[in-house]
Amino acid sequence: MTSEAAAPGMRRSLISLILAEVMVMSLWFSAAAVLPALASESGLTVGELAGLSTAVQIGFVLGALVLAITGLPDRMNPRLLFAVSAMIAAGANLVLLVVPADTLIAQLSRCVVGMALAGVYPVGMKIAVGWTVARRGLLVAVLVSALTLGSAAPHLVALLGGSDWRLTLIATSVLAGLGAIIVLNCQLGPFHGRAARFDPTAIRVAWTNIGIRRAYMGYFGHMWELYALWAWIGTAATLAATEALHPDPKAFGSTVAFVAIALGGLACIPAGWCADRFGKAAVARTALIGSALSAIASAFAFGGPLFILVIALIAWGITVIPDSAQFSALVADHSASEMAGSLMTFQTAIGFALSAISVQAVPFWVEQTGWHGTFLILAFGPILGAIALGRRVLIR
Repeated sequence: MTSEAAAPGMRRSLISLILAEVMVMSLWFSAAAVLPALASESGLTVGELAGLSTAVQIGFVLGALVLAITGLPDRMNPRLLFAVSAMIAAGANLVLLVVPADTLIAQLSRCVVGMALAGVYPVGMKIAVGWTVARRGLLVAVLVSALTLGSAAPHLVALLGGSDWRLTLIATSVLAGLGAIIVLNCQLGPFHGRAARFDPTAIRVAWTNIGIRRAYMGYFGHMWELYALWAWIGTAATLAATEALHPDPKAFGSTVAFVAIALGGLACIPAGWCADRFGKAAVARTALIGSALSAIASAFAFGGPLFILVIALIAWGITVIPDSAQFSALVADHSASEMAGSLMTFQTAIGFALSAISVQAVPFWVEQTGWHGTFLILAFGPILGAIALGRRVLIR
């Protein structure tokens, strides 16, 4: 086996990959930052334009399914697939500069952004896991950490007072274009595998391989709560602050959301270090249990003393994301290298489809059960994920 320590170009390639991932994925994160300004200028409400964000997620699911079924992440050079996808996403992101935000073309352009990003996030994972086996948990965790910190950025923008939405779109498209160039500077690692031909039966491995199946089920439970929490934590904290007569509820909500999501991103790195030493499944299960307990604590804390709710929500933000990287690493560990890209892409496709459902369902749940009941509903995801992952660890 090729020595990981002796692999030439590993550090340069991985730094380039991380930079490229964050730059290109900023296209996704920019939507939340520009919606308030877009709504204000167009005379529409943020709710009426929320479909722009949803379209990105739907597009991502569709794109990931196409890539997984065709096996493209494993059949072509992933650096080229990443770069082409990034350029398409960058171009589609600029459509909002020339068409009204409430038109079908605007919605379709955001869908194209999402479809193209499916060739970036999971494909970047494919490139990363090709460099290591022993340190795979930490490496993928660093990627997820960087992307999570990017997810927190819109809340920081809101806290600081927003920005010109046109400049935001232009800046993120420029970043994505630079990311497309930077990723071409990456080399492929010694553990990279490439499929010789299209094999439509490869996806069956997701069910027939018990290790991959458990990782998938755990990941689905994780995704049930993840984006729902990220999308609505600021709103929930703002409402709680309003009820508690806080002098600036909006700033309070943005602060809580930013701190919770950002700390979760930072927590990914020590979780990845632990995963490579004590087992990826063990770390993932611990995070799932911690996230479920934090969700339940948030449910009971809502409406009570504000500082207790803040502690619970921040604990939830910290525990909700560190397991994400380990599910991808587990799939890579259990699959043949020439199938890893397709299987990880398929995993993200189903996971993001589930998250789209939970994100859209939150307002209905709040109307029917209040935030207490909504948090408890979200807690079912990590609970079931921890059960599905199983007590026995098949692979570290």
